[in-house]
Amino acid sequence: MAEPDPLDQRLERAIMSLLERRADTASICPSDAARAAYEGDDDGWRALMEPVRRAAWRLVEAGEVEVTQAGRPVAKTGARGPLRIRRVRR
Repeated sequence: MAEPDPLDQRLERAIMSLLERRADTASICPSDAARAAYEGDDDGWRALMEPVRRAAWRLVEAGEVEVTQAGRPVAKTGARGPLRIRRVRR
C-alpha cells in the first residue's frame, strides 16, 4: 500500500481543524482550508484549491464531513460551482 501523501494529510488535517473550531452546524469554504495549509505569504494558496476539494471528498468517503451547496449535501458527481464543507450531521 502506498504511503499517504504529506500534502493530502496536511489538507485533511486543516479541514478537520477548522471545523473543530466552529459550531457543530458551521461550514467552511475550501479556500479557508487552502489558506490554513499554505505555508507562504502570497496567493499561492490558490494552487491548493483543487487538492483541498479532493481532500474533502476523501473525508466524505471516510464519513467525516459533508460537501454542500446551498446548504444541502451534494454528491461528488453533482457538485458544480461553489462548495462548503461541514461535519456530518448525525
